[in-house]
Amino acid sequence: MTEIPDDHPRAESLRTRHRIEAGVEKGITSKQGLIAQGRGEAYDYLLGEETIPSADRAERAAAARLLLADHAVLSVNGNVAALVPGEMVELADAVGADLEVNLFNRTEERMAAIADHLRDHGATDVKGLAADARIPGLDHERAKVDEDGIYDADVVLVPLEDGDRAEALSAMGKTEIVVDLNPMSRSARVAAVPIIDNIVRAVPNVTKHARELQDASREELEAIVSEFDREAALEQAERAIRQGDLD
Repeated sequence: MTEIPDDHPRAESLRTRHRIEAGVEKGITSKQGLIAQGRGEAYDYLLGEETIPSADRAERAAAARLLLADHAVLSVNGNVAALVPGEMVELADAVGADLEVNLFNRTEERMAAIADHLRDHGATDVKGLAADARIPGLDHERAKVDEDGIYDADVVLVPLEDGDRAEALSAMGKTEIVVDLNPMSRSARVAAVPIIDNIVRAVPNVTKHARELQDASREELEAIVSEFDREAALEQAERAIRQGDLD
């Protein structure tokens, strides 16, 4: 990776781009993931490249949802694996969730590469390789899931998600937490907890909230969940994007 000085005005953005490029070179990120990264970066620029207050509230609600879950699963695709592999492992540990690889451009080589990449960052068990169940209503590769993973889960974190799978998981009755920089996407619109934030900030922030709430009672966690207003979160994020100061 080219050395990027800390005082470069686009330092973090450039480092993120390099992680996606490295993911493609390693075979964990698809070339389409480069396009998705650029689209997300444009939204983040409009958000001021910061976690806005409504996103922080969503991240706290997400932590509460995950801690309340009977069986939480964190879904990982190629961009997620390239950008926040260790952070996803830390979040899974903080909330007692499973990690499962799920890809649109699925090959056995990519699945194995991502699973190995997560293990290199501390994961002890990675689901997704068995693919012994299917999400109803989907005809593409993202329908393939593990029966004892996403198929069985009650709460699923689906960062950087395809809208059709988000809709299909919602139709199955799953509680979905979505990380998406576009508040108008189908994924964000069907999520119980839409987090409109960059994944490199969102995942560590959810982990931070989860650790802070580790000793909270069930009643306290349920109160956090019930107080979260998903519609207001989406509206506030859209307003920030439309009216943000780009100076």
